[in-house]
Amino acid sequence: MQRRVVTLLLVVATVAALAATVARRAAAPTAAQAAGSAVAATHLAGQHVVLHKSPTCGCCTEYAEALRAAGAVVRLVDGDAALAAAKRRHAIPVAGYSCHTFELAGYVVEGHVPLEALERLLAERPAIDGLVLPGMPVGTPGMPGEKSAPFEVLALKGGRLSPYMTL
Repeated sequence: MQRRVVTLLLVVATVAALAATVARRAAAPTAAQAAGSAVAATHLAGQHVVLHKSPTCGCCTEYAEALRAAGAVVRLVDGDAALAAAKRRHAIPVAGYSCHTFELAGYVVEGHVPLEALERLLAERPAIDGLVLPGMPVGTPGMPGEKSAPFEVLALKGGRLSPYMTL
């Protein structure tokens, strides 16, 4: 009898510890939300974003959540054909491709561009077509993990890429 009580108490304690762990993880912000909240939403607040992505891309949805956390109003457009069309329409070179493309305040943005770069873009309003962060670098909004190298954000103008800023 005593053995059953001890076993039952161990099971209850294990379940309670597991539930507490799950609750802590659920309450903690996602990487995208944490990255998004690190930027004062002075320029992103109220901006309308149309983000084209593949229907199965979870990191794109996380990136959209980071934009929302910074105050942007985001509309997701799921579809590989629409995503490819957006890349062509904005003359994004293949070397700059990432998993999502979005329009923001008359600019195009390709990939997991850090929100600091978007804030600078909106503050300065340079004569470029948009910003590009090729690939899917770890540590950017929507991409889990710790940043391991500087992010080289590129300016897009007339289908050509040039350095914009390093973060």
